[in-house]
Formats: sequence, structure tokens, C-alpha cells
Amino acid sequence: MSNIKLFQTQQVRTHWDEKEKKWYFAIVDVIEILTESQRPRKYWNDLKNKLTSEGYIEVSDKIGQLKMTAIDGKMRDTDVADTETLLRIIQSVPSPKAEPFKRWLAKVGYERLEEIENPELASKRTREIYKAKGYSDDWVEKRMRSIAIRDELTDEWKKRGVKERIEYAILTAEISKATFGLTPSEYRQVKDLKRENLRDHMTDLELIFSMLGEASTTEITRNTNAKGFPENKIAAKKGGRIAGDARIALEKESGKKIISENNYLPEKKTGKLKGKKES
Repeated sequence: MSNIKLFQTQQVRTHWDEKEKKWYFAIVDVIEILTESQRPRKYWNDLKNKLTSEGYIEVSDKIGQLKMTAIDGKMRDTDVADTETLLRIIQSVPSPKAEPFKRWLAKVGYERLEEIENPELASKRTREIYKAKGYSDDWVEKRMRSIAIRDELTDEWKKRGVKERIEYAILTAEISKATFGLTPSEYRQVKDLKRENLRDHMTDLELIFSMLGEASTTEITRNTNAKGFPENKIAAKKGGRIAGDARIALEKESGKKIISENNYLPEKKTGKLKGKKES
């Protein structure tokens, strides 16, 4: 499941717990939306202390922490709450956006139930979100294919004893470094990204080589029957190297770099996506 949901045009980091069958939301993201505060973390810390001092201990008890991508691109512990707890927190925040946000929460929960019954809906809604943000149809199709290839790879990792989150991140970094000569965090700096998903800001060719690196890794992983983290790390380096060699060959023949500073961040004045820069 996508770890980002959009409330209007603003991002909320999320996590779907398959075992508990419920969403968890990054509380600070919600606070930022509701208050428009320049210091949402401080606002949330003050509110959390206020709720505790007023006797709402059950709220504090139900707040958890999950590793989520922070503004600097690193995975950091983040306060999260399920829908029920989040509704209680929202009641304590004076905001004209409170009611629309409550309706949005209900919609997110309902849509997830629909997607469990009909998985094709998730793919359809993802396409609609990208198109609403101004991406071209061709780009969206490549992005959807990259999501499918990524899911296929992580399914292999899961079956082969790779630990989620930390080891997934390390293996992903190995593929990226071998493919592009950059780790994801370094790549994000090139594109001037903060919390945004790196692949949502790749050009067509960047997406294609990213897919090649991960598809090659999946194929090598299966053919070598890689087990555990060390063997899968070797497969990741080999898969990324195949894509990296292809990238270098294309750059040599075309005379253009594949890695681009281009991103799809909206222009501040127009609210439209930035035009592409030549890679």
C-alpha cells in the first residue's frame, strides 16, 4: 500500500497494518494541515502534554511510533495514531479544516475496504491521483509499472528472509548506487526533495533504469535462490550494476546524462508542476 495519502493537495504519511486491518497516520502531518503551523512538531508536543495533563491518558497510551521517511529523507521514529485516536486529537485542535479532515479519514478507511474486495481499485485510484497532480498519461503508465516491479522485488525479499524497512532500505540503496552512482538520499538532494517520494520526481528515463535495476535484481535473486540479507545484498549489487552499465552506455552514445535535477514540485505561484529540465 502507498505510504502517502493526499488530503486535498497536502501529503499525509500513512501505514496500513495488514494484521490489525487498520491505517496509522503521522500525527505531525495532520497537525501541520489543520493548524498551518510553521512548527508542527512543537505544536504537537505541546498538545500531547496538554491532553495528558487534562487526564486524557488513553490518548497517549494509544499513540505509537513507526519508522517513516522524514523531511531529510531518512527513516525516523514518528508518532502515529489510528483513525479512532486521531479523531480524538482532531477534536482538540481548533481548525476550520477539522470537519473536512474527519470526512477524509472516513473516506480513506472506506476506500481501503473496497480495495481489499477489489485490488484493481487501488491501482485505478493511484492513476487518478497522479493525473490530478498534472502528470502525463505516458509517465503515469511507467510509474505504475515501476510500482508493480518494486512490489515483485519486495515480495521476493520477504519470502527470502529479508527484514522489512531497515534491510529493504539498505538493499534499495545498493541497487540505486549501482544503477545511478547515488544512494536514494543523495539522489533526493540532487532533485532538491524533502519528504517527497523520489520516484514520483523521476524523468521517464530515470524511471526506466530504476525499473531495470530492480527487475534485474528480482531475476538474479530467483535464479541464484538467494537466502537472507547477505546473499540478497550480492544480488542487489549485481542487478543494479546491469542497469548502471546500460545507463553509462546510453549516456556515452547520446551525449546526455540520465540523472536529472528535474522534479515535479509545484510552482509556488501557479500551483502547477514545474516544466521538465533536460537531463
